Amino acid sequence: MKKKILVVDDEISICMLLQNFLSAEYEVVTLNNAIEALEWLEGNIPDLIISDIQMPEMDGYDFLTKVRERGFTKHTPVVMLSGKAESKERIKCYRLGAQDYLTKPFNPEELEELVKKNIFPIHYAIEW
Repeated sequence: MKKKILVVDDEISICMLLQNFLSAEYEVVTLNNAIEALEWLEGNIPDLIISDIQMPEMDGYDFLTKVRERGFTKHTPVVMLSGKAESKERIKCYRLGAQDYLTKPFNPEELEELVKKNIFPIHYAIEW
């Protein structure tokens, strides 16, 4: 059974790109806003969430906060995506509970490694 990744991004092109890169190895669910994602999470638990920060209605910071407040997604790994490379943005995400932060445009190889690292953390320990 494939591991499930939830992608939340208001840019349809980014959702399609992530779906294209990840769907060979993972089941990828894409949603275009954080409110829909929270509703989807009511009945589903993904193995990883990849979320944009800048979205209308609810931004990625608020989405991440709500994900961490829920008992059943409290420990789900989250990778945040942003067009901003400033360290204050990354630090804010880490303080809110994100495992990783990826700047757009991103390198597909880096995305692949971040996904592996968060879904299969022992993967790296075995290699050492």
